[in-house]
Amino acid sequence: MESLGWWGVPLGIIAGMLRSSAPFLFVSLGECLTEKSGKINLGLEGTLLMGAMSAYGISYLTRSPWLGVLSAGVAGLLFGFIHGILTQEPRVNDVAVGIATIVFGSGLAFFLGKPLIQPSAPQLPTLNLGAWSDSPPVQAALQISPLFLLGVAIAPAMQWFFRSTRWGLSIRAVGDNPDAARAMGISIFKVRLFSIMAGSFLAGIGGASLSLYYPGSWSERISSGQGLMAVALVIFARWKPMQCLYASLLFGGTQAIGPALQSVGVDSYYYLFNASPYILTLLIMIFTCSPKRTLAGAPGALGRSRESRL
Repeated sequence: MESLGWWGVPLGIIAGMLRSSAPFLFVSLGECLTEKSGKINLGLEGTLLMGAMSAYGISYLTRSPWLGVLSAGVAGLLFGFIHGILTQEPRVNDVAVGIATIVFGSGLAFFLGKPLIQPSAPQLPTLNLGAWSDSPPVQAALQISPLFLLGVAIAPAMQWFFRSTRWGLSIRAVGDNPDAARAMGISIFKVRLFSIMAGSFLAGIGGASLSLYYPGSWSERISSGQGLMAVALVIFARWKPMQCLYASLLFGGTQAIGPALQSVGVDSYYYLFNASPYILTLLIMIFTCSPKRTLAGAPGALGRSRESRL
């Protein structure tokens, strides 16, 4: 980027947006699916870390990054199953289970991932969207992960799923009015369990994009709180999958501001620029703290005390 001068700054931000937004995208889509059913899963940070560790470990052992991606999804699925069972028990608080899942998931990932810090695992192949250019920085910036394109495809598919399929309508019914859904013969327990498991599966895939694409390694600091930021992102997106896509691109772009400016010699306030995603998260939470704004578009049963297992 340095050879491009200041022209490299917007290019660097665009590249960072395309590289860094995949974890935000998968986790936010997973949380959107979960919250549409009227439940909250704050434990996706632990799921994200477990997915990243599982993907890296399986890719290293089998030399197949795609098996690593699959294992990350399975790890998320298992965490979602545990979370879905526990949060639907009487007198169990969603937030408390979510915090416990973060602690358990991150602790397990750190323990099992200790031997994986030094070894190098095969990475996912990339798609070179910059082949039209003769500039190596442009070509490097536009190397896209197939997981990012998969996430971009999932967003409109999920929006269609909620609007036009029987399962999607059942999830919305359970999330908006559980009593009416129960009267229609819909099993609230099964619908919410499915939603939480599917959402956790997506979050696990988001972890795979961290360890097998960008930054493409395994370490205990790899997630940087992205799983928790995704909860604010879903509120910002008003529980709409397509808006989750746009918000994820915004968050990914903010992560790239610091490195892009540093590439042209702007070292002042480097740490402040690197904190941009966290500042943006705080601003979103402040902006949405009004009850009227917070409830706009929110599922009616979100945060309400649990219903019976039917």
